[in-house]
Amino acid sequence: MGNLTEIQKSIVTGSILGDGYLRIIPGRTNAILEINHSIKQKDYVDWLFQQLKNLIITPPKLRRGNGKRIAYRFFTRQHPELSEIYNEFYVNGRKLVPKDLKLDPISLAVWFMDDGSKSYRTFYLNTQRFDQESQNHLIEKLRIMGIKSSLNKDKIYFRIRISGSDSKKFCDTIKPYIIESMKYKLG
Repeated sequence: MGNLTEIQKSIVTGSILGDGYLRIIPGRTNAILEINHSIKQKDYVDWLFQQLKNLIITPPKLRRGNGKRIAYRFFTRQHPELSEIYNEFYVNGRKLVPKDLKLDPISLAVWFMDDGSKSYRTFYLNTQRFDQESQNHLIEKLRIMGIKSSLNKDKIYFRIRISGSDSKKFCDTIKPYIIESMKYKLG
């Protein structure tokens, strides 16, 4: 299986910031990554599968959820480096943003493809499941990348809103890494 490449680490990081989920199965030693999206994002899941292929035994499969939802998902094998990432992101089973998070254009693009959207003049990163401290930490990481952002109230939760003045810079940063089928998210 080998070590994760730097690109794979960036992809895993972006996935965890988005909809990806790391977990350790009871009785097992190392963590696995679960990628689970709507069938509408099949091309994206297939791209993620190709990028992480050396960590996976079984290719993505359809899964019917409750109601009419059809998911498309895969799981990686257990891997010690996934356990390291798990230990950075999860405290008592709760997903938090690590203080030493390495955010780069690839992880930002994957995060956006997973859980981002465009509005009239700017972009949003749906961070509603993170606590406010984690969200503020993400805003600081974006600032370090030269991208201004703030918290935006979405019903009763908050998400990250890219500053309108930096929306072009945000788009230019991630665009080279956005796969064709997800470019619609850029507007």
